[in-house]
Amino acid sequence: MINRAEVVDQNFIAFCQEQAKAGGTPRRPLEEPVREDLDLTGRDLREMFESQMASRHLDLMARELRRQDRAYYTIGSSGHEGNVVLGRLARHTDMAFVHYRSGALMVERARKVPGQDPIRDTLLSQMASSRDPIAGGRHKVWGSVALWVPPQTSTIASHLPKAVGAAIGLERCKRLHIEPPIPPDSIIVCSFGDATINHAVALTAFNSCCWATYQNVPVPILFVCEDNGLGISVHTPPGWVETNMGGRPGLKYFTANGLDLVQAYDVARQAVEYVRSRRHPAFLHLNVVRLLGHAGSDVETEYHTIEQIEAAEAKDPLLATARLMIDQGYLGGDEVLALYERVRGEVRRKADELADAPKLCSPEEITRPLAPYHPDRVAAEASRPPPPEARLKVFGEESQLPERQPPRHMAVLLNRALADLLAKYPQMLVFGEDVAARGGVYYVTAGLYKRFGLGRVFNTLLDETTILGLGLGMAHMGLLPVPEIQYLAYVHNGIDQLRGEACSLQFFSNGQFRNPMVVRVASLAYQKGFGGHFHNDNSIAALRDIPGLVLAVPGRGDDAVKMLRTCLALAQVDGRVVAFLEPIALYMTRDLYEPKDGLWQFAYPPPEEFIPLGEGRVYEEDSPDLTVLTYGNGLYMSLRAARLLRQEHGLRPRVVDLRWLSPLNEEFIVQQALATGQVLVVDEGRRSGGVSEGIMAVLTERCGNRVRAARLTGADTYIPLGPAAYEVLPTEAAIIRDVVALCRPIVRPVRRTAGKRSS
Repeated sequence: MINRAEVVDQNFIAFCQEQAKAGGTPRRPLEEPVREDLDLTGRDLREMFESQMASRHLDLMARELRRQDRAYYTIGSSGHEGNVVLGRLARHTDMAFVHYRSGALMVERARKVPGQDPIRDTLLSQMASSRDPIAGGRHKVWGSVALWVPPQTSTIASHLPKAVGAAIGLERCKRLHIEPPIPPDSIIVCSFGDATINHAVALTAFNSCCWATYQNVPVPILFVCEDNGLGISVHTPPGWVETNMGGRPGLKYFTANGLDLVQAYDVARQAVEYVRSRRHPAFLHLNVVRLLGHAGSDVETEYHTIEQIEAAEAKDPLLATARLMIDQGYLGGDEVLALYERVRGEVRRKADELADAPKLCSPEEITRPLAPYHPDRVAAEASRPPPPEARLKVFGEESQLPERQPPRHMAVLLNRALADLLAKYPQMLVFGEDVAARGGVYYVTAGLYKRFGLGRVFNTLLDETTILGLGLGMAHMGLLPVPEIQYLAYVHNGIDQLRGEACSLQFFSNGQFRNPMVVRVASLAYQKGFGGHFHNDNSIAALRDIPGLVLAVPGRGDDAVKMLRTCLALAQVDGRVVAFLEPIALYMTRDLYEPKDGLWQFAYPPPEEFIPLGEGRVYEEDSPDLTVLTYGNGLYMSLRAARLLRQEHGLRPRVVDLRWLSPLNEEFIVQQALATGQVLVVDEGRRSGGVSEGIMAVLTERCGNRVRAARLTGADTYIPLGPAAYEVLPTEAAIIRDVVALCRPIVRPVRRTAGKRSS
């Protein structure tokens, strides 16, 4: 098989040698501008050319190191080196969410900050070395704290929504008089490939950007589409990018030839200046070419002829820039070749120096930045009350403070908690569909926008990917986002913003970047009056599968307040991402045992009270017969069932509310299980993927035959409408039945699904 990397390399060398023999254009000083109407000199061109060369030699070295089993990533930037103009024109404080073919952009951008060594950094990243300054060996990423480039893995489109969020967040900081982490006149740069514009997540970002601009919301973002005409092996139809993106309302369209450095620079300069001065979004369509296949393992001859491959290689942007430098008289062919070989030598020398670059070598080292937690600092933050004057401004006089009001149900207590937290954190934002004037579907946010203004409590368009992406981007700007998702099932519409973006950031940046966020979700089943699987949803498996995500489920109103304070503290102190699942069926619940007993209404906890991460609550702690491990709606049902068990069966079960489902507090679970030796796990989630699987695994591994355990779960099904829902969900009657069964001697394991008995 012909080595196309070697062919491309030799083509460039041969061209320079031919030009050296031919003589060339009369020489002129590098200080002279290339055009009178353009602030671009020969020296500028030479520096950008050198950055293009560095990117190219890093691609070539990646393949060589892969053959030596010293590097593990060969998706390169060859053919895309025209993006160097963005590295030149954008400031290093213009936060950039970049495409995985951004080598030249990164090398050029590094010139703006003293002490940067992009060649060494890239080699360390390719080698998956623990000394890699951005990801610490966890992945090959483009990223830099000094250059304001958060790391992206081999992302396709998932970075676009948060880039829009960062642009809106930057402007929101100005409105709220909050100092952003980058200069107020910065812009956001977001680059991607042509195939990306067809992805649903990209379309979401373009739509939300235009939607905001249409309503005169400033969105200073420059989208850069590096169009090589290919999505791996699938060709983009000619003219599709321009046709699709050229006429979008509110999105200024620019197009440039990325193989012509002067023209690309000129057009990119106009685009950058437009976004910076107008604070409106723009789309830069940069035509490039892809060389060396999709990646080092790509056999391009499976879908391209040799003639097609050679035609692409003839468009090599390095050849085009070499021709430009020679034709303009800035360099001769021999000087271009000398520069090319000097850069090659620098890349090789640094690769040799890194021959023994250390790797990550333990699970602890790998996972260290995934889920930072400083309990003492979080406790101090969670127990820190809002400033008294801020609370009085929100609630009125002392007598109107929430802790001085009669007990209320969960929805009211959460509303007051959000008001308290908005008073505590000036950078906190509450947003989502219908959260402003309407106050949310269940009125949990009612009145907040009147108290705090539409700058801090505002509606979004109907799109969960946008809502979550907006939160991530705003968090990058130093804000503290608390987005609301209307129903648990809706989370799945945009869940990759949590999995692929939010919870991966600290991991892939070695803890150097963070996007703190608390996502409130109206959740779970048992909703009366209307439902069906989209509004009555008990599926939490996808959330529990996200590394680093904190999953909190309060079962009563006062717990909800105290847990929410902890969640905001986790975000503020440790940059954590939290999913806060609020049981819809318990929002308005007032009574526990009898109508009008008011036992499920609670006093508002004083502002210094909180519940630490992982801490559960035990009811009837002295009860010796059996432990019920549960959460959410299961707590309410289990307490009601426990009363009947005491009255009708003489059994005294203790009921344990876990409250935190991820990470599970294994020590607490084991302690409560061993206290009685018998456990019933009441999990309103599905049998497959529900939290009961994790609990049963803990009991098996940690308790062995010292504990006899069974579980009562929802069935593996979508939840139907109406009374049929209770056929596939745990019920009070089923809890009573299974506790009685466990407390009798049995000869075989007991297994339960919903209200049905199975063996």
